[in-house]
Amino acid sequence: MMTLKNRSTAILVFALITVIVAAGVYIYFLKQSDEADAKISADDLLKRTLEIPEMTTNLKNEHYIRVSFKIQTDDEKTKEELEKRDYQVKNVIIKLLSGTDAKDLQGTQGKIKLENQLKEKLNELAKPGSVEQVYITSILIQ
Repeated sequence: MMTLKNRSTAILVFALITVIVAAGVYIYFLKQSDEADAKISADDLLKRTLEIPEMTTNLKNEHYIRVSFKIQTDDEKTKEELEKRDYQVKNVIIKLLSGTDAKDLQGTQGKIKLENQLKEKLNELAKPGSVEQVYITSILIQ
């Protein structure tokens, strides 16, 4: 008959083994996902990437910005949908920038924040598809 100490030790060992196995499975599937993403060719990315040519608009303060973007979508249909909604995409960009202060765009973190905010707003237009990433391809703030 097992004593209480032996029983709790067995439960602890079982729990530890379960956690280790679960972590191993998680890491395995995470690597599989990363490998699948890495296998996307540059040509495939171009087929689902929308270019927003250079545009100039006022910022919240007395500064202005000249900026261009590349918008990477989940598939070609989403890219085509956003191309058809070009005027709405530009409107989203202008509204977002006109509410942004020049100092908020300084440094790497400011630009990453802009890309993420734009991605979030554009995903509202991209339904049922999605915007995977927004890239600033040129930027000038004066």
